Amino acid sequence: MKNPKPYFSIITATYNRAEYISTTLDSVLNQTFTNWEIIIVDDGSTDNTGEVLKEYLYDARINYYLRPETYQKGLPGSRNYGIDISNGECILFIDDDDIVHPQLLELCNEELSRRDIDFCRYLRTTFTGNFDEEFNLEKDYAVSKFNIDKLEFMITNVIPFNSCQIAWKKSSFNGERFNESLMYAEEWEFYTRILTSGLKGVTIEKVLFFGRKHSASNTGEYQRDIPVRKNSYIKAHLLIIENLAKRRLLSANLIKYFIRKGFLLKSNSILNHILFYSGFSRSKRRLYKLGFKIYPLLKPIFYIKSKI
Repeated sequence: MKNPKPYFSIITATYNRAEYISTTLDSVLNQTFTNWEIIIVDDGSTDNTGEVLKEYLYDARINYYLRPETYQKGLPGSRNYGIDISNGECILFIDDDDIVHPQLLELCNEELSRRDIDFCRYLRTTFTGNFDEEFNLEKDYAVSKFNIDKLEFMITNVIPFNSCQIAWKKSSFNGERFNESLMYAEEWEFYTRILTSGLKGVTIEKVLFFGRKHSASNTGEYQRDIPVRKNSYIKAHLLIIENLAKRRLLSANLIKYFIRKGFLLKSNSILNHILFYSGFSRSKRRLYKLGFKIYPLLKPIFYIKSKI
């Protein structure tokens, strides 16, 4: 019989991960805090992922669904479906190839239950190949606060907000969902959007999440310049710029950041977008646009100069 009121709803979107998903589920089953459900949403796997998952359905907390056609194919659509059918007070996203620390839910529960906060962030590290990490079970860790005054650090990745390193109170979403047209950086856009409403949280300064690195991941595909990932990354920039401008949160540092990203990504659309909202004079905007055109010629000079 399924628990109608789990404290945590863990949402795992999966696609052709028969090789890895059992280690992910084993790490969830090893949690010291047991009041949870996991919602696994299959995005149309063509391997034997479904057969692997059937071996785990003996546990009533584990739920396996196929993504309905009313949600777009891809990670955002699968996660949105998981959010919409979840029963928990809090939500975490755990990818189908990662591993979580056995105390992850226990420590997040302690912080979320005793503080007036909307989310609990924790530290994340990565691994390749076989996982052979020894878990640190000590509870002696620092906790730092995250308020909207630190939003700039999240956007610029000074404070990483990977999709799987935050436990959110479901109320934080307030009806907002992942943009299903994004196939990369969807969590960056989504988390920025909800954080601009003034959400408050804390960071547990302890590694509680272990992300697996491999070439078939979304990040791996982006690094190989797969067009759908790169185009999505550019679109995420445009959406974030618009949202920050609407909420009057585009600081001078963020304007500089997005200008640099336009140059680095060779994206005229990012540059034009941020200049439109920058408040710069017409002559200054023209100067940046001219710089963008000649940047490919100047870049080798800048590189040589940096090495001298």
